[in-house]
Amino acid sequence: MTDRMARFHSLEVTSVQQETPDCIVVGFRIPAAEQADFAFVHGQYLTLKLTVNGEELRRSYSICSSPLDKEEVRIAVKKVAGGRASTQLVDKLKPGMRIEVMTPMGSFTTALDPAKERHFVAFAAGSGITPILSILKTVLRTEPKSRFTLFYGNTDQDRIIFRSRLDELKVQHADRLAVHHILSKGADEDMLFNGRITQEKAVQLLKRFVSDPLDKEFFICGPEQMMVNVSEALEKQGVDKKRIHIELFTTPVTTDAKKATDHAHGDAGEFNGVAEVTVILDGREHRMNIPANGDAVLDAALDAGLDVPYACKGAVCCTCKARVVEGKVEMDMNYALTDEEVADGYVLTCQSHPRSAKVTVDYDQH
Repeated sequence: MTDRMARFHSLEVTSVQQETPDCIVVGFRIPAAEQADFAFVHGQYLTLKLTVNGEELRRSYSICSSPLDKEEVRIAVKKVAGGRASTQLVDKLKPGMRIEVMTPMGSFTTALDPAKERHFVAFAAGSGITPILSILKTVLRTEPKSRFTLFYGNTDQDRIIFRSRLDELKVQHADRLAVHHILSKGADEDMLFNGRITQEKAVQLLKRFVSDPLDKEFFICGPEQMMVNVSEALEKQGVDKKRIHIELFTTPVTTDAKKATDHAHGDAGEFNGVAEVTVILDGREHRMNIPANGDAVLDAALDAGLDVPYACKGAVCCTCKARVVEGKVEMDMNYALTDEEVADGYVLTCQSHPRSAKVTVDYDQH
């Protein structure tokens, strides 16, 4: 994974394929001069910037292609009810158009090693299959001794994104890839494959299909409740949390937020004043005053005219990640940074408020 600063580039749309009635797959051409900027690892996403009715919108979409496929980078976009960005993209995007695309981001991944023999297990639902497909294709080609099991939940057969591609991959890797479809409106004789993926169902699926002694890596992506169900099932099975990778598309509403404070420079006590905050961006320092109970560091920087990187503003992605090198800040929420990253001084600036009189935040140490 690269530690570059997130920047937007104007990319040409090379292909738009209708995957399901409400989902398209979009391919982008990456010019030779920008290949290094758009190098990505399996499981990462792209953030698109578009204008809808005069308003700038930023939305992140997972990459479904493998980094081993060099011809283009592809994402999947599923139309969301009431979704302004997804509706415009699905209804109006055509090959030849250009769109502002941020360089790849995200930590929903794991390092691969051709010498290892492991069992990768993924739970996906709906459009959550998008990063899983990139991971699956890359694992099968990079770790020839490893196997992959996918549990994929959808409403019905017609809503299965990448159904034909998954069928092709099953044929190509029959001895290493297993795909199990769970349909909420299904009528399978085996009730295990009908209904939603509950915690109990996840436990049953794991017991039936993932009982081998191989080292395992788990990936979960989809609606929030499904991810909570599967995570709890895995933890009840005694799976190490470091082996469980979760990708959130939207800010959670039912799980408790991970609130975190950066203690890299000691305890400043209760601070309720106006802090002098220095933002380091592209090697330059910018100073501003931010009240402890005022805007987040990211919003204050944007108001000051700084081109700081961001995508979701919801503590879900790591686009606005920066490192606190002086002082102390507190995050309202954190669903993206690991405990190790927080301990090392990294914060999500969209959630960060000063908790000391002087604070320095360095975006160049992304």
